Amino acid sequence: MKTVQEAVEGIIKQTPFIEEALHDKLINVSSLAREIQPNIEKILGKKVKTGAIMMAINRMSPVNVLRIRKNIKGFSFSLKDFIVRSDLLDYTFKNSSNLQRKVAQLYGNIDDNGESFFTVSQGVFETNIVLSADLKKLVEKYLDNEEIINSISELASVTIRLPKTNLNQSGIYYFILKQFAWANIPVQEIISTTHEITLVVKESDINKSFSILTNFKNS
Repeated sequence: MKTVQEAVEGIIKQTPFIEEALHDKLINVSSLAREIQPNIEKILGKKVKTGAIMMAINRMSPVNVLRIRKNIKGFSFSLKDFIVRSDLLDYTFKNSSNLQRKVAQLYGNIDDNGESFFTVSQGVFETNIVLSADLKKLVEKYLDNEEIINSISELASVTIRLPKTNLNQSGIYYFILKQFAWANIPVQEIISTTHEITLVVKESDINKSFSILTNFKNS
């Protein structure tokens, strides 16, 4: 049977925001104990005093948080340049037997001038395309009969070039996206390759997004 300590740690570690905020003393321990008390009692199958939960919270070791933060801090210094693009469109299409062929035709008719932005992410049930607004007519031409699930305009993106060490570093995406969540910036799309991550946001949020990433890099 689990102990109060194990139950408390299990619940809190499911929510990294809480674990970090506790370490930074941004959360009232008494309030948190009362909030998770019903779940603790459900897990243990018995009544548990709020004071016992508070003691378990205070005993939690911040070792994991400190270790990850230390690694992320060193990692952030090695981030390379950020690339910002504006005036983007975002389309999500339902997958069909002809969609992949049509997307290939669309891509083949994009001028190779390096100025237009074009990415494709194919999922199990849908395919997402983020591209420059000047390519809208090509989308309408080649994908006009495909079912559009969603489309968004007036977007911008910031691409982060990652060092090769990112493959062995845990928590990278979490610490980047956490900054956006705390700033109340909704990320419309996340596009990633081995050494790049591109975050697509509303154009109205791009200045704040760039500032957040710059501060993250220099922190």
